[in-house]
Amino acid sequence: MRTRTTLQAISPLIPAVTGPLLDSASALQEGVTALTALDPVMARLLAEGAEPVLRKRAPGFEGLAGIVVSQQISTASAAAIWSRLTACLPDLTAEALVAAPDELLRGAGLSAPKIRTLRAAADAIIGGALPLDTLHALPADEAHRLMVAVHGIGPWTADVYLLFCLGHPDAFPAGDLALQEAARLADGQETRPNAAALTARAEAWRPWRGVAAKVLWAYYRIAKARDGAPLS
Repeated sequence: MRTRTTLQAISPLIPAVTGPLLDSASALQEGVTALTALDPVMARLLAEGAEPVLRKRAPGFEGLAGIVVSQQISTASAAAIWSRLTACLPDLTAEALVAAPDELLRGAGLSAPKIRTLRAAADAIIGGALPLDTLHALPADEAHRLMVAVHGIGPWTADVYLLFCLGHPDAFPAGDLALQEAARLADGQETRPNAAALTARAEAWRPWRGVAAKVLWAYYRIAKARDGAPLS
């Protein structure tokens, strides 16, 4: 199992990050155990069966591109576009994306804004402004900052990449509507928290906010299934 790399060689101003990446069942269980001790609400959700799932996407530019492609479209549409894109660019690297003409990318089904985002991300990776290979070693907030500095990469995309592609244990996509609704239900609130409010609530779960997000997603599914509502 990989363990967290400290950042003392990168910058003495950034605190070292401890804890394993969420790349194994044992790492996930470590986070679950810690959350149970940190917050009785998390302990209750876990006791009610909200078991987090260890899901991963491919890391690197390919994983980031997959998240960008899937934004704001149906799963079926995203799969179709991704199939066409990877058929045209089987080695989907930043360099390959930069070299690909717009006509090819549009032909795969990518919208103009998504093409601009992918090109901006590819340029940042090649130029060193977005060090995808070492983001896992950074504190979640610092890694998030580097990602959203790239034009077109928003907070949700950044946090989903950190959590699902890198397994960062403290990444937390507070803008995710399912997480917000799950947090509302878990805390017994009338109003769903916005991203800022949920970010503040999640401070209690550091440095395991990524595991907390997985617990909340699991609880959301339980709650919606109990209500007989369709799952988003």
